[in-house]
Amino acid sequence: MIEVFPDFSLLIQIVNFLFLVFALNIILFKPVRNIISERKTKVSALEESIQGAEQDALDKDAAYQAGIKEARISGLKEKEGLVQEAKDEEQRIVGEINAQVQAELAEVRAKISSEAQTVGAALEAELDSFADAIGQKILGRAM
Repeated sequence: MIEVFPDFSLLIQIVNFLFLVFALNIILFKPVRNIISERKTKVSALEESIQGAEQDALDKDAAYQAGIKEARISGLKEKEGLVQEAKDEEQRIVGEINAQVQAELAEVRAKISSEAQTVGAALEAELDSFADAIGQKILGRAM
């Protein structure tokens, strides 16, 4: 059976292991951990920036939609106002035309009435001569 007794070389191996762990920690592990930590910080900052940008985009979209809605409401109100103005203008024009037509109609009626009176007076003036001519034709002799 072989027995192993710790001697001075074991102490040297332990010191060598501790030195190697210390050296690797300084040379390799700390820089890698620093790089990983920096990367994690950058990723977190980028994620926050992305969330901020998304929120900003949502806010801008909501503002855009609200603006469009307000513009539509304003446009509809303006359209209704213009339609009402057009109706009022139409009524005014129709009223003017009706007044013009009524005036012309009254003028034409007055003209026809005056012409009828003139023609009636002319016919009344000639009525006696027409009556004599009709009587002569019916009786066949001169009166």
